[in-house]
Amino acid sequence: MIAGAMVGWRNPARYFAPLALAAAIAATYLVVHHALMHKHSVSVTTTQTQTTVSRHRNQKPAGPSKAKFYIVKSGDSLLGIAHKTGVSITTIEELNPHLNPNALQPSQRLRLRR
Repeated sequence: MIAGAMVGWRNPARYFAPLALAAAIAATYLVVHHALMHKHSVSVTTTQTQTTVSRHRNQKPAGPSKAKFYIVKSGDSLLGIAHKTGVSITTIEELNPHLNPNALQPSQRLRLRR
C-alpha cells in the first residue's frame, strides 16, 4: 500500500536543482556584465579627464598631432587612439592592414600617417 502511494511522488530537489543552477548562471552573467560595462565607462571618463587636464596645463588648443606612429598603451582602444591623435579610425585601419581592432597589444606600433 505504501509502495502504491509513492509511485506518483517525486523528490522536490529534481525541480529545485535546475532552477538554482539557472539562477546561479544568471547572477554570474549580471555581475560580469556590470563589471565589464563599469570598467569601460571608467576608462573613457579617465581618458577624457586626463585630456582636459593636460589641455589646461599646456594651454594649447586640441588638434591632430603630426606623429607618424602611435605606441599602444594598456587600455587603449582604436576609438580612443583616433580621438587622441586626430586620425580617423578608417585611416588607421587603411595604414595598418593587418590590425585587429579587438586585439590591440600594449607597445604595439600603429602607423598614423604616410
